[in-house]
Amino acid sequence: MRVLMTGGGTGGHVNPAIAIADTIMENQRDSTVAFVGTSRGIENKLVPDAGYKLYHVEMSGLRRSLSLKNIKTAYYVLTAPHKAKKLIHEFRPDLVVGTGGYVCWPVVKAAAEMGIPTALHESNAIPGIAVRMLEGKVDKIFVNFEKTKDYLKHPEKAEVVGNPLRGDFSSVGYESARKELGIDGKYEKFVLSCGGSMGAEKVNDLMLAFMRDYVSLHPEVYHVHATGSIEKDICRAQFESMGLDKCENIKLVEYIYDMPLEMAAADVVINRAGAMTLSELAYEGKAAVLIPSPNVTDNHQYKNAMALAEAGAAMVFEESKVSEREFADSVASLLDDGEKRKIMSRAIKKFAVTDSKKLIYRELVKISEQKK
Repeated sequence: MRVLMTGGGTGGHVNPAIAIADTIMENQRDSTVAFVGTSRGIENKLVPDAGYKLYHVEMSGLRRSLSLKNIKTAYYVLTAPHKAKKLIHEFRPDLVVGTGGYVCWPVVKAAAEMGIPTALHESNAIPGIAVRMLEGKVDKIFVNFEKTKDYLKHPEKAEVVGNPLRGDFSSVGYESARKELGIDGKYEKFVLSCGGSMGAEKVNDLMLAFMRDYVSLHPEVYHVHATGSIEKDICRAQFESMGLDKCENIKLVEYIYDMPLEMAAADVVINRAGAMTLSELAYEGKAAVLIPSPNVTDNHQYKNAMALAEAGAAMVFEESKVSEREFADSVASLLDDGEKRKIMSRAIKKFAVTDSKKLIYRELVKISEQKK
């Protein structure tokens, strides 16, 4: 099977595409899978690192009405589908799969118009602009949340499959993860926190205040926080000025490289509310404290988080409204309430789809064969 995957801009669009691509290759080793992104997105790092070829079709800031007010976008709207069709002619895919981001619009649009089987995967609770513009043209729409169907004009095409995750989040349990990290028997509770790979100033400030006002006074609590790459130096300086570097139970890092292991060992996870993060939390059944990023299209992280909060599966704080004291008191209360953590764990597990990749693969094979 020859497959073109397209999606880009953020890891939330690229990682599900790589997970799907890996699943195709695991099941059909003679397949050829390639990716289409822009020359600017994170796909330029993630896709080659995963071992796949990456083609470029330039696209930016879609507007639902394709407004000419944005000259660059208008130019791309006119030229990108033509470039995508040329690429498709050369690659000759049996199937084209889009996972969100502006770039998937011209590629999936072109493929659908050429009669090639097409599918979309939407990670977020509220579908993005590209997905909404393409839903009438594609054969199948995979969604992460049941409520996403309510926002689609063609819900009959949608199937809830969860998020396909990269890596093995089922390889280690809570106790074995704690032993592997060397914290079993040393600390009663483990807090894991981060604000995304790039970092977030507000999240870092909240974590530093929580470490200072609570964790430093509770040696039985172990706390690891990832600052992100942009904020690492500023956050490290603040961390040391507070004397937190002297606390054995507090660890500050730039990035968490072994997330499946760390998350498996955690009692409480504090994070943004990207769709991939929420899927990982659901898979692991973790008590989650979410601080949605306000700097995303359609405020979708807040909407993602609220889908969990309404089900009693997470605590949600808007960074523009929460104070350091309110945040610290709430997390401390959660750490002190084992029963509440168990209730949240059971609730968030209901959002997990553990066979997501298998469900997607089977359906992709089906739609590719239907059009032969």
